[in-house]
Amino acid sequence: MRWNRTFTMVSCHAEGEVGNVVTGGLIDVPGATMFDKMMYLEEHGDELRKICLFEPRGAVNHNVNFILPSTDPRAQMGYVIGESTEYVAMSGSNTMCVATVLLETGILKMEEPVTELVLEAPAGLIHARCECSNGKVTQVEFTNQPAFVAHLDANVEVTGVGTIKIDVAYGGMTYALVDAQSLGFEITPDEARDLCELGQKIKAAAVDQLPFSHPLNPLIKGVTNTQFMGPLKRENGRLFARNTVIVSPGRCDRSPCGTGTSSRLAVLHARGLIDVGETFIHESITGSRFESRVASATTVGDYAAVVPVVAGQAWITAISQIGVDPTDRFQTGFTVADTWLEAVDDKLIKSRKQGCI
Repeated sequence: MRWNRTFTMVSCHAEGEVGNVVTGGLIDVPGATMFDKMMYLEEHGDELRKICLFEPRGAVNHNVNFILPSTDPRAQMGYVIGESTEYVAMSGSNTMCVATVLLETGILKMEEPVTELVLEAPAGLIHARCECSNGKVTQVEFTNQPAFVAHLDANVEVTGVGTIKIDVAYGGMTYALVDAQSLGFEITPDEARDLCELGQKIKAAAVDQLPFSHPLNPLIKGVTNTQFMGPLKRENGRLFARNTVIVSPGRCDRSPCGTGTSSRLAVLHARGLIDVGETFIHESITGSRFESRVASATTVGDYAAVVPVVAGQAWITAISQIGVDPTDRFQTGFTVADTWLEAVDDKLIKSRKQGCI
């Protein structure tokens, strides 16, 4: 075997969403903050993400997390999150995977029954409360960076559909949130392909018609995902709803989505539908659940905001080494539109950076 690139990868999923963690083969990259490190990888080292996520080594429903030294002395570790078409400032399911891998593999010391972690994501510091028993992380509850609503009840013109009413909210990624029932969806697995195709159209319309830029970091811009929202109900005295997030280039998040849950909490709070401290259960298209709440109200620039807390569990599924043989014709992999909905290339990545998709 004569690989010219070798990575140690811990395969992991959080409530169904794959968030693999690279624990070896990448020591560090330049950057004064984790956001800077993310930008460096995007501009100078994107072949690493492609090796891990593109076929034949990866798959469209995989994410990857690169463990890196934190730039903030308050944090024990940092991580950069790579998804199918982009790097993101924050991901809840990936954070659960990272925390679980760090503790269960012994990279960071596990304390039972609870281990408190501070991790540095590109979005900022993330506090994680990890419940642990017999060497297993049984729950990761993280406090996200503030979430806020940019638009409520905004109309967008969607190609081939017409006028659709959406909300736009930031929860670590920026979402176009739309009522699923109004479009004829119950958010069931058999609807997934139709949800993905429409979700990508709604996202494109929102990007074009409702410009967005984070008030504290203008490099975080543009609507990233579409979230289809099921009806809000009461379940055993707690708020409950189903959802699915459409992740580019066109697939359903297998988990309830941590940043999607955070954005929905911001919308619910803005509408007066949830109080500080009230529990909200979010269920995915696969039936998995996150438990969440609004910890407090705050502001982000001129926006009223909330501090979300989201909890779920992750499981390690494998530990492996992946590599690239110098004679392999697919050095950084490939994508095919039969499973990726749209083929991914450098032009798509550059458009994302410009806030155009």
